[in-house]
Amino acid sequence: MPANALDKIFLHDQSVISQIIASVHAQPNEHWVEIGPGQGALTVPLLKQGLKLEVVELDRDLVALLEQKLAHYPQLTIHSADALRFDFASLAAPGEKLRVIGNLPYNISTPLMFHLLTNSACFQDMHFMLQREVVERICAEPGSKDYGRLSVMMQYYCQPSCLFLVAPESFHPVPKVTSAIIRLIPHQQPPVNASPVKLNRIVTEAFAQRRKTLRNSLKKLITEQQIEAVKIDPNCRAETLSLADFAALSGYL
Repeated sequence: MPANALDKIFLHDQSVISQIIASVHAQPNEHWVEIGPGQGALTVPLLKQGLKLEVVELDRDLVALLEQKLAHYPQLTIHSADALRFDFASLAAPGEKLRVIGNLPYNISTPLMFHLLTNSACFQDMHFMLQREVVERICAEPGSKDYGRLSVMMQYYCQPSCLFLVAPESFHPVPKVTSAIIRLIPHQQPPVNASPVKLNRIVTEAFAQRRKTLRNSLKKLITEQQIEAVKIDPNCRAETLSLADFAALSGYL
């Protein structure tokens, strides 16, 4: 199914909507941001919790629909904007933590999450509906087939957990993929001492050809002796290394 078709899939299963709302534990007077509200499936039950809500929607037809449908909610602000370029940090008052929720378009989910997490200090948590395979990769542990660059970098920024799966039949039209709800809690302090730019460079190179040993995959960046100096076997493959291992290697850049 083309990416643009996935952008127009809407959640309609009321039991799934109720399960999502119950899982996020929204409280009155909290400040929430919803990305890609669509036709308002989650927007309305969130507003009924008595919270302040900002929604960011790119589709102007959907913006018009929401403005008409939800005009009687004074605590709602609708932003007609591209979430990939939106300044989410500008929504938070000094010292305030935002809570984020969204059914993210599959084709932009990864860059959008990284866009948010580079300003993670203003977020309390994030709850997203993503393709199941993406959630499995984010939550993967070293040694598993799903473990890769996305796992390492997302776990550098936050603590991820998969809450539950959502069947294709919960959407209209029915997609060809299963979805999952993920919770991301940004770290107050990074779990390792590493520059995110250097860490990303090491991790990207290490996983570019994941069947190669570190001796070969990283030879353009660091030496075999440097790998051994941080007590890592140069004959290992990237999928066996922890976040702390990658952080140690990135220190040589």
